Amino acid sequence: MSDLTVRSSAPAERGTAPATGSAAFSPLYQQIKALLVQSLDRGEWKPGEAIPSEIELAARFQVSQGTVRKAVDELAAEHLLMRRQGKGTFVSTHHEARVRFRFLRLAPNEGEPQPAESRILDCRRIRANAEMARSLELKAGDPVVAIRRLLSFSGVPTVVDDIYLPSALFKGLTAESLAGYVGPLYGFFETQFGVSMVRAEEKLRAVPADADVAGLLKVNLATPLLRVDRISYTYADRPVELRSGHYVTDQYYYRNSLN
Repeated sequence: MSDLTVRSSAPAERGTAPATGSAAFSPLYQQIKALLVQSLDRGEWKPGEAIPSEIELAARFQVSQGTVRKAVDELAAEHLLMRRQGKGTFVSTHHEARVRFRFLRLAPNEGEPQPAESRILDCRRIRANAEMARSLELKAGDPVVAIRRLLSFSGVPTVVDDIYLPSALFKGLTAESLAGYVGPLYGFFETQFGVSMVRAEEKLRAVPADADVAGLLKVNLATPLLRVDRISYTYADRPVELRSGHYVTDQYYYRNSLN
């Protein structure tokens, strides 16, 4: 790991941060946090794996255990890491239900959320239009993977998702590989392509169902739907997914928590 930024001035733990350009103005724990994120980004610790203990990390970076703990606490609060009582700290994975439901925000009006039944309708490579390029930080015309899928709950079609991914990160992704996978889509991306979705930004609005979407969701033309436009990011705030979902909300609502 490239931890020279901190090691170059080990005594800085006693009160001063290492002098490395703009990083010199960051609290030391923020610099440790940034180095931890770099290791996560490089895949030094895989999703679901334990990271070294706070004592080991403190020795590695030549800082106090308290400084490491503060950095790890922030990463846990941001859901990049998960603490398990008596077991240690682990890299968050979409195969954990509590992580999975952070990104599937639809909940039934009554009862507990149920697993969605996913059906891949299409998966092909296309050229990025201006919106895709802007959202994914690509050039117009760059190749992207376009996926359309239908999510149903208890056999009732509920969500149509149109998903766009940078083709360079998802080489070999096909409709067949998607259809053959059982589990959360983000878990598939994480396991098969090493791409972890760690946060997302969304815009929500009400729209009328057009003929295409109405047919898939088995609703009348112009039925009010909730449209959710999402950009998902991996480590270092790199956008890796553009998604537009159309949701039927007569039996469901879109939940959110404001902390």
